[in-house]
Amino acid sequence: MEISTQQVKELREATGAGILDCRKALMQHDGDFDKAVAWLREKGLAAAAKKVGREAREGKLEQYSHAGGRVGVIVEVNCETDFVARTERFQAFAHELALHIAAANPKYMDAVDVPADVLDSEQTIARNKAVEEGRPEKALDKIVAGRIEKFYQENCLLKQLFIKDESKTITDLLKETVAAIGENVIIRRFARWELGEPLN
Repeated sequence: MEISTQQVKELREATGAGILDCRKALMQHDGDFDKAVAWLREKGLAAAAKKVGREAREGKLEQYSHAGGRVGVIVEVNCETDFVARTERFQAFAHELALHIAAANPKYMDAVDVPADVLDSEQTIARNKAVEEGRPEKALDKIVAGRIEKFYQENCLLKQLFIKDESKTITDLLKETVAAIGENVIIRRFARWELGEPLN
C-alpha cells in the first residue's frame, strides 16, 4: 500500500515519532492510523524501559507561581544531556509537571516515600471506617488495601492522574516523555508552598 507524505506528517504530529518510524508503522498496518499510533506507543514505551537505569544529571529546575502568587512550586527534572534539557519537549514536560504539582498538591514522590507512621495511621483509619460501615471481617484486608491504594493515588505524584488528561498517570506521562526524547528522564524532587500554610 502506498503511504502518502500527509499521512506520515499527521502521524508524526500526533506521536512525535521519527519520520521513518511513522512510515514503517503505517506500512505495517495498511495505513490504519489508530493501529500505527498504538504500535509506535508500544515501541516507544519498550525503548523507554531500557533507558530507565541510565544516569541523568542534566535538566532544569522549573518554577511556577499560581493564583496570583498564593501557590509556588519548584521541581527538579533531570535528563542525560544538556542538549535534551533545552529541547521544547523536555521544557514543556517540566512546566506541565510544575502546573500539576500546584493543582494536585502531592505530598510524596511515590508510595515508597510515604513514612511508615503515616501509612500505619491510614491503615488504621481505613480499617476502623470499614468496621463502622459494617463490612464483613473476611473482607477487611481487601478493603483496607483498596483504600490505601486510593491514598497513594491522591498523595503520591507518580501515581496521580495527570490533571490535563486523566486517562494517564504522571508515571505514564514520564514514560511517554522518555520515549519521545530518547533519554532517561527523572523527576528528582519537588516542593510546593501555599501562602499562610503552617510551617512543619
